[in-house]
Amino acid sequence: MPSTTLSPYNSRYQANSGLGYDGVVRIRVGEYYGTGVLLNDGRSILTGAHLFSSSTNPVVDTQVVFETQTKNKISSSVDSVTINPDYSTLTSQADLAIVHLNQSAFTDAERYGLYREDITENQTFTFVGYGRAGTGTSGIETNASTPIRRMADNTIDGDVDLLNQYLDSVMSWTPPAHTQFIADFDNGSYTNDAGGQLLHVLHSGIGSQEGIITIGDSGGPAFISNKIAGIASYTTSLSLNANHPDVDTIINSSYGELAAWQKTSYYQKWIDQEIRASYQNAPTKAEDVVKVVNEGNANTNHVYFLLEFTGVRGDANQILSVEYTTRNGTAIAGEDYIAISDTLRLYPEETKAVIAVEIVADTYVESDETFYLDVTNPVGGSFGDGIITLTAMRTILNDDGLIA
Repeated sequence: MPSTTLSPYNSRYQANSGLGYDGVVRIRVGEYYGTGVLLNDGRSILTGAHLFSSSTNPVVDTQVVFETQTKNKISSSVDSVTINPDYSTLTSQADLAIVHLNQSAFTDAERYGLYREDITENQTFTFVGYGRAGTGTSGIETNASTPIRRMADNTIDGDVDLLNQYLDSVMSWTPPAHTQFIADFDNGSYTNDAGGQLLHVLHSGIGSQEGIITIGDSGGPAFISNKIAGIASYTTSLSLNANHPDVDTIINSSYGELAAWQKTSYYQKWIDQEIRASYQNAPTKAEDVVKVVNEGNANTNHVYFLLEFTGVRGDANQILSVEYTTRNGTAIAGEDYIAISDTLRLYPEETKAVIAVEIVADTYVESDETFYLDVTNPVGGSFGDGIITLTAMRTILNDDGLIA
């Protein structure tokens, strides 16, 4: 529940089920809780590494709670937790973790891809989480009521490099360059404009929609164009010389504070490769690709598409990419499989990777069904002369009985 300009109980800030945020989950690790977000594979939750700092057994200690239109506050069991190996408690570097579930999430929980573009100053984003309620004038409420999923907007003041450039002398940590983006919390007044006073970034804010993260929002997503652009990491109250933008000089998510999100565009390689490594029975060569898959009777199963680059990179450090999207055949998205549209990147040491699509299991007797995956917009390579789209088909095999 973010700290907001208006009352946090205003309907404007409610991220109720059915509004597109049902893939944002509550995470409890022992006595502490935060927020996470479901990735496109349907089994991985991206969140903050610092949630697990005091846990000696994250798998046992971690609880993931979903709230969707059909499932209200249902917990999912955890298979494993992976902390980014570069995570540092001293600098908040790589404050990211992935929680792998034992099985796929509920089908009506949204899955999200990563925002892979450059983050720009004054770009608007929406963040969602289970933090404590609060307002800009008084900060977070002291009573720890039951967390509610809420949302608010803000604008990016710039890269975390601004902190190092202008405030290094008053900071107790040095975040690595380009790894985070920051946003301040103001009420349109220069008096509480931390970006303007401290970082020489003058923004008037976005009025009553604006908010900032609070305790419990840690690990929660910041969305741009419905993709995950950042993961909530920390808030801070800073001043320099005669400039004191924070209304109360306490780190409590009040006006004049700054917040930081880990940039998924910077850490996308780690996220992508960690998810790929978690796929079960994924093919590694063309002859291993399974094109006909049993539907199953419960949860969802993965079917894989293998993309392989057979050309020669002009630059050993070149990243190759394609766009891909599923398309209905006789199989219907949302009923027979979960639609997906995203970017696949092949990093310098990679020549191939799989794309996973979830097949929705049921116990209905029905005909075998098909769907397609279209791959377009190759960057760094080509499909061949005159070819603009590659298409592959998968068949979902009815395994619930025979149809006469």
